[in-house]
Amino acid sequence: MKRWYLLIALLAAVSAVVAAGKDHIVSQKNKAFSAATLKVKVGESVTFRNDDPFFHNIFSLSEIQSFDLGSYPQGQERKATFTKPGRVEVECAIHPDMKMVIEVEK
Repeated sequence: MKRWYLLIALLAAVSAVVAAGKDHIVSQKNKAFSAATLKVKVGESVTFRNDDPFFHNIFSLSEIQSFDLGSYPQGQERKATFTKPGRVEVECAIHPDMKMVIEVEK
């Protein structure tokens, strides 16, 4: 009986991970995103990793999804999960030339 409980708990954990969706990684290096455009599906996440020796502040004012991940130093990451389909324009508040587009698909 104990094995059944363990199996049910394991299946629930796996289901939660699958439901959360895929996690994409975008690096920030030399004051640029590692991708100019990225396609993700609703429910998936993008982790922004700072590989520069200075701070970045990643944000979006897009109608589909706005967010501000705050400022963070080299070696740290911030994550955004996308909940609606559409085009999300992403920028760095500290480095205005840093821009990318995330296309969120159903």
